[in-house]
Amino acid sequence: MAHRPQFSDVAWRPSPRPPAEATRHKEPEVPFSCPNHRTHALFALQGGVVIDPPVSTSLLDNGLRVTTVALPHLHTTTCALFIKVGSRFESTTDNGLSHFVEHMLFRGTESFPNSLALNTAVEELGATLNAETGRDYTLFSMSVEPDRVPAALQIFAELLGRPRFSDIELERALVLEEINEDYDEHGVEINADDIARGMLFEGHPLGQRIIGPRENVERFTQADVQRHFATFYGAGNALLCVAGPVHHDAVVRHAQSSVGGLPRGPSGLLATPVTNHQFVGPLLRHVPDRGSQTSLSILFRGMPELDPSYLAMATMLRILDDGMSTRLHYQLADQKGLAYSIHAGIEPLADVAVFEIAGATANNKVAQLVTEVAAVLQGLCAGDVTERELAKARVRYRYETLASIDDAGSMASWFGGTALYYPPPSLSDRLASMQAVTLDDVIAVARTVFAPDRLAIAAVGSLTKARLGELRQAVQSWPTRSV
Repeated sequence: MAHRPQFSDVAWRPSPRPPAEATRHKEPEVPFSCPNHRTHALFALQGGVVIDPPVSTSLLDNGLRVTTVALPHLHTTTCALFIKVGSRFESTTDNGLSHFVEHMLFRGTESFPNSLALNTAVEELGATLNAETGRDYTLFSMSVEPDRVPAALQIFAELLGRPRFSDIELERALVLEEINEDYDEHGVEINADDIARGMLFEGHPLGQRIIGPRENVERFTQADVQRHFATFYGAGNALLCVAGPVHHDAVVRHAQSSVGGLPRGPSGLLATPVTNHQFVGPLLRHVPDRGSQTSLSILFRGMPELDPSYLAMATMLRILDDGMSTRLHYQLADQKGLAYSIHAGIEPLADVAVFEIAGATANNKVAQLVTEVAAVLQGLCAGDVTERELAKARVRYRYETLASIDDAGSMASWFGGTALYYPPPSLSDRLASMQAVTLDDVIAVARTVFAPDRLAIAAVGSLTKARLGELRQAVQSWPTRSV
């Protein structure tokens, strides 16, 4: 499936133990699961609260990095295999191929010759094989009981080591149906989010749709699939993260005997395409579509994850949209009735970020909603931020960070997916950095991000000529930077 950003700043059988005599005169075998009583001994404490889980990484002989996040208080484990490939790595001709390859991998392997056999094997473990393709990564994951991790790794080894890439026409038909969700009956694209991203990164791979254009999907061949797979799916361009009540040494041993057999491929992680795209806004695009509401996607070029001001931007996000008392919902929905729901979020990348505000409103309210959004953002730029709002943002960020320690999938994502691009900071370091954000930091980043030259807006809906004129005027009147 094509991954839609989750607006956040943060988707067999157990191997038998050898007989006792087989391990004589060797170091005792480390049990696969971590006993629960070691929880507090393994975790760092901050203010009396368990914070940092132990994280270990080993390099297999084939170049695959294996990371474990020890969470002995949990009862299930997430196995996540990250591949450094997505739409930002694709040429215009290949756009959509990463997503198509992900789909084709579900069509079976040598041991599981079709999709039914593959999914049955996974589900007999109590798991579901999840996959998603993003702009800068592809992910395959399963959550299982800890003792079934070795069998899950065998599934990964089969999936990526011996794919059949069969039934291409059937999979093509399915992907084309997925594409249909974003187009009207005349073949016009009506996904406001993708339209706005295409404007924000016009001519750059980051502006391409993850799923690709229809004409590419109709043209892809099995040779294209095999070429793309051979280029990007080597062990050297991937990272396996296992999070849950597991021991690192045991995971590495089982990984070496399973995914350790995958071809090396590139000698290391492939270089990330440079983001040297220049954007000058404000830009507006209206796409006519029938219906009583118009969908809006209001995008800004934001600060990348590695920028020192990124956490100030993440704090600003929470002041705008993190609960029903925050500004977007309370002022625009609760008090003015301009939209049933309106949300903000960040799609963070290592070298660039997108700050998005998305919502839908009646066709006769579109210009008013855009004007009111601009006023809310201008309030931040003008310094209208309170210590109480900042304190609430910190508390909610801390709560979600602590809650993520109870979610193996979240831990695998942070310590696995992030590591494709840079070493992930510890949770305690992240909390300390958030605690250090000041009101001046929030105001400064608001003035930088919410400038009109960083703005792209897509509106999809039925607007008369007069209403479209009002919308254009609202965009052209977007406030300049406050100083």
